[in-house]
Amino acid sequence: MRTRRTARTLIAVVATVLLTGGLAACGNSDTGDGSADDGTITLGFSQVGAESGWRTANTTSIKEAAAAAGIELKFDDAQQKQENQIKAIRNFIQQKVDVIAFSPVVESGWDTVLKEAKDAGIPVILTDRAVDSADKSLYKTFLGSDFVKEGRLAGEWLVEQTKGASGPVNIVELQGTTGSAPANDRKEGFAQAIAANPNLKIVASQSGDFKRADGKQVMEQFLKANPKIDVLFAHNDDMGLGALEAITAAGKVPGKDITIITIDAVKDGMQALADGKFNFIAECSPLLGPQLMDLAKKVHAGEEVPARIETEETTFTQEQAKEALPNRKY
Repeated sequence: MRTRRTARTLIAVVATVLLTGGLAACGNSDTGDGSADDGTITLGFSQVGAESGWRTANTTSIKEAAAAAGIELKFDDAQQKQENQIKAIRNFIQQKVDVIAFSPVVESGWDTVLKEAKDAGIPVILTDRAVDSADKSLYKTFLGSDFVKEGRLAGEWLVEQTKGASGPVNIVELQGTTGSAPANDRKEGFAQAIAANPNLKIVASQSGDFKRADGKQVMEQFLKANPKIDVLFAHNDDMGLGALEAITAAGKVPGKDITIITIDAVKDGMQALADGKFNFIAECSPLLGPQLMDLAKKVHAGEEVPARIETEETTFTQEQAKEALPNRKY
C-alpha cells in the first residue's frame, strides 16, 4: 500500500514540475507583446508609400539603419492612405512595440490614434512630416525638414533671377499631396518669398500628388490652359521630371523656355539639373534612418529629446549639381 502511495506521489510531483517548466518555457519563448526578451528595441514604422524616388531612398535608409542599430523593425507601407496608417499604428499598439514612428500622409486627423498610443505607454516619433495637433504631448519629437524654408529658398532664388523683369512672370505650381505638410508648407514658403517681386504671379496651381505620372498629366493641362508659362515650381523632383516630358512634347525647351524649380535633389532630379533641364533645386534629404534609430533608443530609455530636430540641407544650381552628382547617395 505504501509503495502505491509513494508511486502516486512521485508521479504527481513529476507532473507538477513538467507543467511548471512547460509554462515557463512558453513564457520565455514568446511574450506576445512584440518585444524581444534580449532587450532588443522593437520599432513599428508606418511609411507613406513609395510615390517617389525620395520616398524609396527614405525607406531604404530606415531599413538599413534599423539593421545596423540592432533594432527590430516592423515596417508598414500605407500606400498613401491615412486609414491604412491609422490601422498600422493600432496594430503596433496591439503588438506592444517599444516605439512607434511614422511619416503622416496628411497633417490632420491623428489625435485619436495618437492618444491610444500614449495611453498604451508607447512613445511616438514623427518623421519627415508633421501633424496638425494642439496636443504636443501625443508625440515625443518631430524629425525632418523645414518645408516652409525649402519653399522660401526656391522663391528667393527666383526673385533674384527675375530682378530685371519689367513685365509679368507667369508661374505654374505643381503641388504635392493635398493636405500634406510638405505641400502646405512649401506652397506657403514660396508664396512668402515671391511676394517681394510683384511681377511674379502664380497663374495655375494644382496637386500632382508627388508622382511623376501625375506631374506630367497636370503639366499638360497647364500648357493647354496657359499660352505663356515662364516658370514651373514643382514641390518635388518627380513631378518636375514628369512635367519635363509634357514640356518637351509641347515643343518647348525645359530649362530655357520654361524655368524649372523643384525640391528634393534625388539623383534623377540632380541629373536633370546638371543637364540644364532644371534650373534650381532646394534639397530635402531622405536619409533620416540613423537619426531615427538614435531617437528611438533615447525615447525608449526615457531620455528627453528636442521637440523638433531639423535635417541639414542645402540648395543646388546647375554647376553645383555637376559637382555633387558623382558622390550622390540617392
